[in-house]
Amino acid sequence: MSDILLEVKDLKKYFETPAGTLHAVDGLTFKLERGKTLGVVGESGCGKSTTGRAILRLHEPTSGEVIFEGKDITKISQKEMTKLRSEMQMIFQDPFASLNPRKTVSEIIAEPLRLHKIYKNKEEQAKRVLELMELVGLSERLVNTYPHELDGGRRQRIGIARALAMNPKFIVCDEPVSALDVSIQAQILNLLKELQRDLGLTYMFITHDLSVVNYFSDEIVVMYLGKVVEHASSVDLFAHPTHPYTKALLSAIPVPSIHGKKERILLKGEITSPINPKPGCRFAPRCEYAKECCFKDSPELREMEPGHFVACHFADQF
Repeated sequence: MSDILLEVKDLKKYFETPAGTLHAVDGLTFKLERGKTLGVVGESGCGKSTTGRAILRLHEPTSGEVIFEGKDITKISQKEMTKLRSEMQMIFQDPFASLNPRKTVSEIIAEPLRLHKIYKNKEEQAKRVLELMELVGLSERLVNTYPHELDGGRRQRIGIARALAMNPKFIVCDEPVSALDVSIQAQILNLLKELQRDLGLTYMFITHDLSVVNYFSDEIVVMYLGKVVEHASSVDLFAHPTHPYTKALLSAIPVPSIHGKKERILLKGEITSPINPKPGCRFAPRCEYAKECCFKDSPELREMEPGHFVACHFADQF
């Protein structure tokens, strides 16, 4: 069995708008090993969530390949994809919006079991629901409560239990803690870590919070307007950031000390429109190192050091 669970090759997702073609994801390529976590970071609107949805075919990719366990799932039928969804799940950003307010905790968690007809009787299904609730730290007494009666942390635990119901191998975590209080964030992150260790899960963790992604991820992809600008191991990216955009993001992480001082890199200039983008580096209008070639030629993602990829014409000069 290959160590690579998921391989994405030149993934693109475009949307047609009245103003033109919006390049939400534009040529994403990476590999993800079993049991590992790939963090995807960037500003709002960079294409992080669209990437996760395109990989799961919640948005149909415009082009490219998504190879899951050796099979390109962009070429399979919807019927085959429905079967495969038991192995590929998603935890959504807003735990309240992603739950049906008219269903109880047990009904929400049991929904995938019912849709895929896993159990022949309700007793076995109810037993599995209680197992899942215990697994994610939900008390049995909450089995007949509704989402609006619970806090954000418990709602997100319901979402996690629902994602785990079919024993998936791969889970896209789309900013699963950004809508929660800081203390609850830590609880959910630790829960996800424990589940990964105990169940051998593979995660794609989408977030805009670099301190969270550093704690949670093995590798990190930094996106800017649909493009990957840097890809490296978590340790290497934080120790040796190369792309000017990555450096600016890292400089924005707060220092947990009243005496600590950190030089903040402030980005100036206009943000390039992702609609019908012109040739050249999309970060060039905000980059202090940009030269004439940056506005004409799109930089390729190059391996500067083993396992450290950067899309910048002058990466070797920083």
